[in-house]
Amino acid sequence: MEVAQDFDAAVAGIQDGMTVLIGGFGDCGMPKRLIDAVVARGPRELTIVANNAGTGTEGIARLLIAGLVRKVVCSFPRQAGSYIFNDLWAAKKIDLELVPQGTLNERIRAGGAGILGFYTPTAVGTRLAEGKEERTFGKRRAVLETPIRGDIALIKARASDTKGNLVYSATTRANNAVMVTAADVTVVEVDRLVEAGEIDPEVVVTPGIYVDRVVVIPKAGGAA
Repeated sequence: MEVAQDFDAAVAGIQDGMTVLIGGFGDCGMPKRLIDAVVARGPRELTIVANNAGTGTEGIARLLIAGLVRKVVCSFPRQAGSYIFNDLWAAKKIDLELVPQGTLNERIRAGGAGILGFYTPTAVGTRLAEGKEERTFGKRRAVLETPIRGDIALIKARASDTKGNLVYSATTRANNAVMVTAADVTVVEVDRLVEAGEIDPEVVVTPGIYVDRVVVIPKAGGAA
């Protein structure tokens, strides 16, 4: 596990056309500084997998404003304040794959676990099920959903040790904890970095085996 010296170094290697998993639920648990670093690097034609398509002009919306995103895979593209996405969608300048929230997280989990597909009754009989294989289990119809993996995952955690073991702050865990398993490279912005052994193993949520890079959010005044 590498400790990046700054946010630019943390997102080194991100390229045009990549699929980027972005953790958080709205603003809660979103890795905003890593997103800013991606905007500064400027890779284009990205596919973003996230809970939503951004609110206001921060976070994921910054990627949209910069014209870096080709497609969004999410559950809530039109929540309050998502006018950047709304305008792009209305102008047919961005693609959308709408996925129910539970199905989205399970598709990501399947990507991390090596599961090649699963059946769910969610979305049966709706436009979201069009073109998907369908089976009946007992009296319940279900559609086949496929796994999601990313080239890179951008994650927010409360703390990491020098081995990459992570803990989160309450609900900021959101889908961060499942996304770390489903990307080729996982980059995490953290509030604190501590020595190995300082985090009680019983409270570790994400084992360091899943983490490739950690970058520490500078404290006020510039000290890390």
